Amino acid sequence: MQIQPILAALRRHRLATLLIALEIALACAVLCNACFLIANRIALIHLDSGVDQSSLATVQLTGYEDSQANDLNARVLAGFRGIAGMQSVSVLNSIPFGARRGTAGMTLDQAGQKFGGVVEFYVGGPGSLEALGVKLVAGRGPQADDFQAFTGLMPGNASVQITRALAKHLWPGADPLGKTFWLGDLQYRVVGVIDHLVRPDPGGWPGDRKDWSIFVPAQTGIFLSGSYLLRADPKDLPRVLREARDMVRKIAPDAVLDQEGSKTLDDLRTEGFQKDRAMIGMLVGVIVALLLVTALGIVGLASFWVQQRRRQIGIRRAIGATRRDILHYFQIENFLIVSGGIALGMLLAYALNLLLMQHYELPRLPLYYLPIGALVLWGLGQIAVLGPALRAAAVPPVVATRSV
Repeated sequence: MQIQPILAALRRHRLATLLIALEIALACAVLCNACFLIANRIALIHLDSGVDQSSLATVQLTGYEDSQANDLNARVLAGFRGIAGMQSVSVLNSIPFGARRGTAGMTLDQAGQKFGGVVEFYVGGPGSLEALGVKLVAGRGPQADDFQAFTGLMPGNASVQITRALAKHLWPGADPLGKTFWLGDLQYRVVGVIDHLVRPDPGGWPGDRKDWSIFVPAQTGIFLSGSYLLRADPKDLPRVLREARDMVRKIAPDAVLDQEGSKTLDDLRTEGFQKDRAMIGMLVGVIVALLLVTALGIVGLASFWVQQRRRQIGIRRAIGATRRDILHYFQIENFLIVSGGIALGMLLAYALNLLLMQHYELPRLPLYYLPIGALVLWGLGQIAVLGPALRAAAVPPVVATRSV
């Protein structure tokens, strides 16, 4: 079938053709970016935390005086270790998917001229890194003499473990072991590399920054107290956590139990990603509604054109056009309109992505989303036009003899 007659017919209906093409362009732009956002949220929800979260829980205490910190730690650690099924109890300032107390900017020089980035400092007491269940891929873990007492918000001059993602960012292509960095006047030396250790709030950080974490060994005290990491068998963990929460009232009556913060890491993770799941549902609803409106627009326009061209279709049938020819005519016509809309929609998709990158720090839209969006809209267009096209193909040749 020749394309020229179809283009000539479309030129006689410029406004209607333009409106449908614009609707398809908008659908293409929104579809590509919405699918990209959904994929990012799904990847975030299934993010590798790097810790053995099914075996971990946390108990958070507040409301006590600084002078009570050492005594509180001693009472809580001793009491929790007596719970049946408890594998380990340790003190950790920040909790993955939970409490965050160690976010700070670091530099690669003491003068502060070479900014390394904003990272999460996990300050932990003896046994805390082992309890997390992280995988050490280079160097060594903390040793007994690495756990030093400190009197400020952060320990200094410590031997630390950093994540692989942070090491690649700070020293690309180089061995990070033995390298040093600074937090103000405090110096740290890298002695180990961890495969993954996610930040407490990974949803707020783009790309590999979700994994920019540092473990700093330290002795418990005023600035390392009230945040406890519990490890138990996953089958026993809910019971162990309940008993630990109940025990707090007896062994630490001078402290306040943070009910919302004292949960298993699985529960903290689920709650932390509730907004992301809600956004996925909303975006899916937007996509479905937009595709439905686009399909209805195509059906409406095609039905209108079939009604207008009944006599023309009858004449073509009378001079030898088959039903298949009429069906293909409307399918090709729809394909051309949708293709024009998709071409414009691809430009709009990238413009929208640039806007999202500027205001929401989203990554660049991968090119493969564009052909996927095009295939979806081409398929939608062909399905939407099929009903009107079949009705057009059913127009009998006798219509050509009737007056209009």
